[in-house]
Amino acid sequence: MLVTLLSALSIAGVGCGEERGVAEGATVTAYVEAPLCVGAQHELASADGAAGSVRVAIVCLASARDGGRLSLATVGANARRATEDSASVAYLEAPDPPANRASRPIVDSANIPRLASSSGEAAMARLLEAVGDADSSSLRDSVREALDEP
Repeated sequence: MLVTLLSALSIAGVGCGEERGVAEGATVTAYVEAPLCVGAQHELASADGAAGSVRVAIVCLASARDGGRLSLATVGANARRATEDSASVAYLEAPDPPANRASRPIVDSANIPRLASSSGEAAMARLLEAVGDADSSSLRDSVREALDEP
């Protein structure tokens, strides 16, 4: 049963890893750190939840700060959560250098594009533009290239 499900998902093009593009109408996921989540949700709602023919879902991650103290365990758990999802298209992070240093190697190991911003709205708008403009090759690679541009 599991093999059948995995085969069906690979044929449908649900994932957005490096080997193939994303099927029209597929849903990809943006993992968003807690400080950016409300703004990102608002911007995604303004875009009717999609970028072109690709639906975008948001996973709001747990806050890694409690009373100003950084929990590296939470940072790591959040980053690993994004890497475990084959439909993960980006990791939107707040500009928090200690947290970013901890999450970077985890997220980068899965080739998931990262975008640091102090505005959830601006980060999601930039991501939606990158997804909408992506070519038919790897969505993650296309998004990374677009986000790396100034």
